[in-house]
Amino acid sequence: MARQVKSRERVVEHGEVFTNEREVNAMLDLVKQETERIDSRFLEPACGDGNFLAEVMRRKLSVVRSRYGKSLPEYERYAFVAVGSMYGVDILADNARECRDRLYGIVEKDYLAVCKKSPTPRFLESIRYVLEKNILCGNALSLKRVDATGNDTDEPIIFCEWSLVTGDMVKRRDFRLDEMLQGSASQQQMSLFGESGSPVTEWEYDEETKAFIPAPIREYPLTSIYEVSDCE
Repeated sequence: MARQVKSRERVVEHGEVFTNEREVNAMLDLVKQETERIDSRFLEPACGDGNFLAEVMRRKLSVVRSRYGKSLPEYERYAFVAVGSMYGVDILADNARECRDRLYGIVEKDYLAVCKKSPTPRFLESIRYVLEKNILCGNALSLKRVDATGNDTDEPIIFCEWSLVTGDMVKRRDFRLDEMLQGSASQQQMSLFGESGSPVTEWEYDEETKAFIPAPIREYPLTSIYEVSDCE
């Protein structure tokens, strides 16, 4: 059985207790269909070293491999989509780092089993890059990034949306998490203006969620899944 506590000090200071594998699978089975949908997005706001995200990743990759394992380019495209749909935040830097490494290891093992001896140059590099953008060290309560000492900074948590457009071309858009959590226009009335009357947040209608969401704070040109790390 995997350990649930790293140290008594971490429990006292951060309330850190890890969910064991049996409970993880039982909870994920409640939304089994979503865990097996390649492009369904998951956000774990206190991800620890990735118990929930690791199991979702395994489930998604199992579907990718069963559907596209006979075509390496197809497998790479949809494995990229699966990885790009996973998000995590943890207030402790070592947890965030271990979570990224753990998810990368799961993808690497599955990928090398599919591609055998001919991996595509830069594919795993792109996977590593996406995980660096999607699994962050931050405070899920204040929605701010944290510094090396665990204190909030002024920097908001920003996540990247990775949308496969055509072939191996992907569109990246960056969103502030605090704006994304404000709610949709279809569920509540949104205030678009501050006290001064100036616009606070621009909103756009999202066809996938059938709701209004904040506009991205930055958009990037279409790029290949093998070159996403070049678009900074």
